[in-house]
Parts: sequence; structure tokens; C-alpha cells
Amino acid sequence: MDFVQNFPAVSILLCLFAGIISSGLRKKAARSVNIILILIVTFLSVCTLFYTMGTGEAFVYVMGRFPAPWGNEIRAGVLGPLMALFFCVIMLLSLEGGRKKLVDEVEEEKTFLYYVLMDLLLASLLALIYTNDLFTAYVFVEINTIAACGLIMIRQNGRTIEAAARYMIMSLLGSGLLLMGICMLYDLTGHLLMSNIREQVIYLYSAGEYRIPLLVTIALMSVGLAIKSALFPFHAWLPDAYGYSTVSSAAVLSSLVSKGYILLLIKIIYRVIGFDVFYNSRIIDVLFAFGLMGMIFGSVSAIRENDVRRMIAFSSVAQIGYIYMGIGMGTQAGMTASVFHILSHAATKSLLFIAAIGLTDVSGGSRKLVELTGAAYRNKWAGAAFTVGSLSMVGVPLFSGFISKLLFSQAAVQNGTKMLPALIVLGISTILNAIYFMKTVIRIYTPVESGKYKGIQFMKMKRYCLTLICFVVLNVILGVFSQPIVDLIEQGLVMFS
Repeated sequence: MDFVQNFPAVSILLCLFAGIISSGLRKKAARSVNIILILIVTFLSVCTLFYTMGTGEAFVYVMGRFPAPWGNEIRAGVLGPLMALFFCVIMLLSLEGGRKKLVDEVEEEKTFLYYVLMDLLLASLLALIYTNDLFTAYVFVEINTIAACGLIMIRQNGRTIEAAARYMIMSLLGSGLLLMGICMLYDLTGHLLMSNIREQVIYLYSAGEYRIPLLVTIALMSVGLAIKSALFPFHAWLPDAYGYSTVSSAAVLSSLVSKGYILLLIKIIYRVIGFDVFYNSRIIDVLFAFGLMGMIFGSVSAIRENDVRRMIAFSSVAQIGYIYMGIGMGTQAGMTASVFHILSHAATKSLLFIAAIGLTDVSGGSRKLVELTGAAYRNKWAGAAFTVGSLSMVGVPLFSGFISKLLFSQAAVQNGTKMLPALIVLGISTILNAIYFMKTVIRIYTPVESGKYKGIQFMKMKRYCLTLICFVVLNVILGVFSQPIVDLIEQGLVMFS
């Protein structure tokens, strides 16, 4: 075994140990541990990515050298470390962008807990990416849920506590359905390792045995993860959770948490159920339909919002609909488009949340759109960054959102039965995106009488402005140099099987 094959397991364990260590540290020390941890995991992810690209195949790492069912397996191809690398970058930039605001939003004696939760959240995301054991995936789903709930309510005002309660209720419902599906699958196959389950599922399906139980199992796991990833109509918790939590929490939750659950669903489709079996179950058509409805409903709800953060949150409902639309197409092209949109949405939505807080800070702290009039003149860096994020969401060339919509369009054209509804809804959603994002951009660039609010200078918010620049550069890289990334995604999906 090559030494690099240890890196995925080491990354997960480091995050767990960092969470334990940080629980006994003060604010600055806990923050330093978190930053060092993310940098180390980033390095390990880069090494793993280059290793899998060099070998051209996935590898399996058996933890503890114990075979199933006593041991646990980690499986890594190209897609796993690529996602781990991207998630680390997004988390680091989100934390740096909201660091100054965190001082005002979280009590000083609880700041260390904030970084403990971030460490655990990163551990759970890495585990969802790498694990080859279905029950282990469920365990880390619950760790992810607890950490995310803590990040929502740590601000401790009436709205965040209510949002955390709604999030917990919906998450427990989703987790319960997922667990029921895993239990039924274990009863049918006698395995918990994903690759072993897939062999048994394909055998049972080809033999015509247990068709109804298999259908119910697939439905339970799909609905459970759809609830947890806030697919329409299971999105009721999302606007408040993203809208009233700390800015760093909102950026991380919108960019990473829901995407972790979607990646787990994609892994289940390829590695547990088998793509052909999942496609023939027709559940994929249900995901497609709800994805289309989410694209429209999320955009309409965003148009009706007067709160900029809730508007961005409702936009996430629409973007999650895009991802499920791609999955629901039931083609390799559709799945590639969905995975790329996970990257694009993560980079863009974090940028929008971080930029929005800069605009509200120079507008008397108000998040109402009317109060943001002229905010881009008072904070030019946040205004420019928000504009870039908005253009990306609309699908303007040179930005990542354009590539996403291009890939979805190409995937739709290759799908004869779903081409027309996909293209129609894609067009409508794009128009709606332009309405609420461009309305906001026009508002922040509308001249207003000077003197009401003070502006800011680059040197006084140097770290914040540099974070915005990094987000913009990342977005442009995804938009201009997309083909190598698309190739890696396609290669990674093949290794998923």
C-alpha cells in the first residue's frame, strides 16, 4: 500500500481530534487550530487528488486491517479528494470573511465552541465523501446534523433558536427515513459495505426478487437525503437557518452541508443501488419533477423577499433544484452537470453571503433592500463582489454559473423525453434569477444622498477584502478553466461505480 492511501483516513481523524483538543482551548487558540487543520487537510487532499489522477483508479483503505463487518473501509477516487479540497477552500474563506463579524454575533466565552463545531462539521463532510460503509455514513450524517444545528443556534436570539428547532425536526425526519432505508437494505443484502450491497442488489434485481422492498428502500433513502438537502417542498427550515445565523455559518451551511448530503445520494446511486437499478425504479423521475418545481418556487420566493440574506437563502432552494434536475435526467451528462453545479454554487453562494454582510454593515446594519441603496459606493469591494456573484447566478459568461447552465442545457438536449421541460424551466428560472439579483445590484448602485452612512477603506478591512477577491478569482477560475474540472468530474463518476 502506498503511503498516500492513508491520507483520507488521517484527514477525518485529524478533524475529530482537533474538535476534542479545541474544546479545552481559548478563542484564539481554537481558531488557530481550526485554520491549521483546514490547511493540513487541504494539503492532504491535494496529494490524494494527484495520486488518484496518476494511478487512474480508485483505491480502498481498510481501517484497522479488519475485514467487514468488523472493520471499516474508505474508498477514494478522483472525485473524493477534489470535493474535499474544494470544501476546505470554501470553509477557510467563509470563516475568514466572517471573522470580524463573529466577534459581534457570538459571545466571547462561546467562540471556542464555534470552532469545535466547525472541526466536527469538516470531519463529517470528509467522512461522507470518503466512506465506503453505509452505516458509518449514517453516523456522520448525524454528526453533521448536530454540528450544523449548533452553528445555527450559537448566535442565540429568538429567530436562530426557532430556526435551529425547525432544522433539527426536519433533519431528524430525514435521518430517520435514511436509517429505515439502510436497515431494510441490510435485511435484504446482509451487508453494510457499499460495494458488497451493490453486488447483492444487482443480483436480486436481475433475478426479479424483492422488487417492491427494493423500491421502498430506494425511496426511503432518496426522500431522507432530499429532506436533509432542502429539496422543494422540504425546504421550510432553510430561509431562517441561513438568514439569521452568523454570516460564516450561513456561508458554510449553504455551500457545504446540503452538498454533502447530495454527494452521499450520488454515491448511493452509483455505488450502493447501481445506476441502472436506480434509473429503472423511476424514483429518478420524482427527483426530476421536484427539482424543476424547486427551481421555480425558490426563485419566485426570492423575488418576493425584501431581506437580502433571506433572498439569497431562497435562491439556494432554486439552486438545489438545479442539482436534482440534473440527477433526475438519469444520464452521465446530467450527473456531471449536477456535480459541477455543486462546486459553482458553493463558490458563488458563499461569496454572496460574505459580500452581503459588507453591504449591510455600511447601511446601518439593516438587511432591507431599500436601506441598501447606494451601499456599493460606501463599500466598493463588497459591491463589486456581490455583483460578480449575482452575474454568476444569472449565468453570465466568464463566471462559473454560465458553465453550470451550459452543462445542464447540453444534458437536457441529450435527453429526448426530459429535454423540453428541462429547457423551459431552465429558461424561466434564469429570467427569474436575473430579476431578483439584478434588482438588488441596481439598488446597491443607485446614488443616494451622501452623509447618511459612513463608507469603509481597504486598509481598515484588508482581510475581508482579500477574502472577497479570493472568492471572485475562484469563481472566474471555475468559469474560464472549467474543462479540466469537468474532465475530473467525469473521471471521478466512473470511479464511483
